[in-house]
Amino acid sequence: MSLSAVLLAADPSPTPSETTTPAVPSIRDAHESAAEAASWVEQNWSTWLAISLRVLLILVIAGVLRVFVRRAITKLIDRMNRTAQAVDGTALGGLLVNVERRRQRSQAIGSVLRSVASFLIMGTAALMILATFEINLAPLLASAGVAGVAIGFGARNLVTDFLSGVFMILEDQYGVGDSIDAGVASGEVIEVGLRVTKLRGDNGEIWYVRNGEVKRIGNLSQGWSTAGVDVTVRSSEDLDRVREVVGEVAERMSKEEPWNELLWGPIEVLGLDSVLLDSMVVRVSAKTMPGKALTVERELRWRIKRAFDAADIPIVGRAPVMVEEETSADPTAGMAAPSAYSNTTSPQSQAATPLTPPSVTK
Repeated sequence: MSLSAVLLAADPSPTPSETTTPAVPSIRDAHESAAEAASWVEQNWSTWLAISLRVLLILVIAGVLRVFVRRAITKLIDRMNRTAQAVDGTALGGLLVNVERRRQRSQAIGSVLRSVASFLIMGTAALMILATFEINLAPLLASAGVAGVAIGFGARNLVTDFLSGVFMILEDQYGVGDSIDAGVASGEVIEVGLRVTKLRGDNGEIWYVRNGEVKRIGNLSQGWSTAGVDVTVRSSEDLDRVREVVGEVAERMSKEEPWNELLWGPIEVLGLDSVLLDSMVVRVSAKTMPGKALTVERELRWRIKRAFDAADIPIVGRAPVMVEEETSADPTAGMAAPSAYSNTTSPQSQAATPLTPPSVTK
């Protein structure tokens, strides 16, 4: 045997084929791994079970609380609707918003309250679950606080509009179909949002009014309106006769349709509004349905004019405005002063006269 063969046989290094083949785990290795896993599960199962039970308890409590709060809000809204139906048709109900309007408002309020309650309950439950997994919530809350401050500062107008819209709905300041004067614009409300209110102007234009920009609201469609008519008659007219004629007109108008529904009170002669030398103004007023005052005023003027014509009571206009006559202008005011050369006997005219040549004697 040669020396190389002896060295090769004594070399324990593996061949290339042996190095590329992975070692197959034995049964003993698998048994040790299973034993370690079982030991880890045995040591931590109680912790995981406690965490799972805690998370389940949080979810159950949050779900039950959410259902309870939503049902309480729903019952509150139903009670508001029953209260509105109870006063409908009474004298008090006539001054309030109708049942359909109150129902829509209560539904909007209930939707907002249910959404806010669900957000608060489920958000709190999510934070409690994260705390159960021993996650540090301080950085998360700090980041959320900083982000909220930044968003609130950058979008303060949006927040103002949103809060104004919420309080507007809660207080029922106006609704769709109302005629309002918002200061910056006026017209009929065609859409109400939490940020923007749409108004239809008198000429058909649409105004988009931000709720945060509205400083005061004049609602012309809530409660009742007042129709006022001024009748100007001669100062020598019999006031008792005028009152009698207007009373007959008011009685007939109150019994005819549709004016008996538009009029919410009797047409009254309030008295003399003003007295002049040759005329006096009689004030007639009536309480009407909201937004129908102008219609009642036009019909009332029409009927009073026809009744006065039949009773031979002339309606006079306002006293004519006396315009002072302008003084006649001097016809010579625009003429220049006479010149000295116009007088033939003046020294200037004598000096300007050309010299005549002397006559030749024969």
